[in-house]
Amino acid sequence: MPDRYDLPAGLRWGASTAAYQVEGAVDEDGRGRSIWDAFCERPGAVRDGDTGRTACDHYHRWPEDVALMRELGLDTYRFSLAWPRVQPTGRGPANPAGLDFYDRLVDGLLDAGITPLPTLFHWDLPQALEDTGGWLHRDTAHRFAEYAALAADRLGDRVPAWITLNEPFVHLVYGYALGLHAPGRTLMLDALPAAHHQLLAHGLAAAELHARGREVLIAHNLTPVRPASADPADLAAADAYDTLHNRLFTDPLLLGRYPDLTAYGLGPDPDLGGAVRDGDLALIAAPGLDGLGVNYYNPTRIAAPTDPGLPFAEAPIEGVPRTHFGWPVVPEGLTELLLTLRDRYGAALPPITVTENGCSTAPALDDTPRIDYLATHLDALARATTAGIDVRGYCTWSLLDNFEWAEARRTYCHSTAAPNRGPPGGSGPCLRTTTSR
Repeated sequence: MPDRYDLPAGLRWGASTAAYQVEGAVDEDGRGRSIWDAFCERPGAVRDGDTGRTACDHYHRWPEDVALMRELGLDTYRFSLAWPRVQPTGRGPANPAGLDFYDRLVDGLLDAGITPLPTLFHWDLPQALEDTGGWLHRDTAHRFAEYAALAADRLGDRVPAWITLNEPFVHLVYGYALGLHAPGRTLMLDALPAAHHQLLAHGLAAAELHARGREVLIAHNLTPVRPASADPADLAAADAYDTLHNRLFTDPLLLGRYPDLTAYGLGPDPDLGGAVRDGDLALIAAPGLDGLGVNYYNPTRIAAPTDPGLPFAEAPIEGVPRTHFGWPVVPEGLTELLLTLRDRYGAALPPITVTENGCSTAPALDDTPRIDYLATHLDALARATTAGIDVRGYCTWSLLDNFEWAEARRTYCHSTAAPNRGPPGGSGPCLRTTTSR
């Protein structure tokens, strides 16, 4: 384990959470119903039938959570606003009680010397919008911009920078293509309009935020893609996967165009199922990014496809440690990823904030595995900054052990601050694994 890091002076240190994973209070103060509320009610959708109804009770216990952050010495807290708490149906005027909660949280953070870094969308779409098509419907992008303006008008005087979307690729694939997450659709490549409409939402919201003098970021889950061998078929499969995972959402933002999706039968200038209209890509790229959030967990090893459905197949990474969740631990992948971004986008690449990085660990008193994980990844980050990558901040996932989406109680992590904290008077632990966002 390294004992020092050549990291930039002024690097901001933080921890991250997501509203549905920590807040609880799903029926309080006028909050509307989200797609995760509905998904958790589906038999078999979430392991052991768990839900985020209480989660870590952050809605009520945020003062002690802020105190934990201050005790840790954090200077940044990346959290998400629950869209249905701000706009219960995803449209129309704001719910004052919902914004009051975030108002209190922001003031509490600032009083503790901690900069708030809010994310506007971390997967909890208002169910009312899903009922009219969700991210498959173009109007959802316009509703998102309206919501962003409402949030910024209330909080923007104290919040200098905003993240629009968290991991739109994961939401697309798990939520709309494979049905593993809310809203549980299984559309495969027919889900691609949801990719474009999320990006359109980012562009529209970024314009609203920039008009109010705020900085804008977006957080992508990115992965170094490694071919299983030097065989041309494996190389082609790796390129196809890299295009889908890493470039589908990043090329439009930084290059103003979608990547060539010929490997998916969509051609070099795809319209994503007719979703792309004239002027859309210019709108998506026009506001510009003040920073790119990078969520890194591990590389992905890809081989030639074994079934005709997709042009790639995932292959295991052998000979490395694994988290309790089974993900390979490859710290040097973070260096590789950041250097690849620089080589791919050049001067178009904005400053980077690592917005998520962490591991799941088995419940134990010995915290060495998590400490080693963070230490080796910080060393990898230092190697990237030494090579000239402009990194402005690092946020570990997660501040609290919390509700782990569809995996719920499958595994635990040692959180940054308060592992296994249960609700007041509750009997069960508050669970979290850092392997899903």
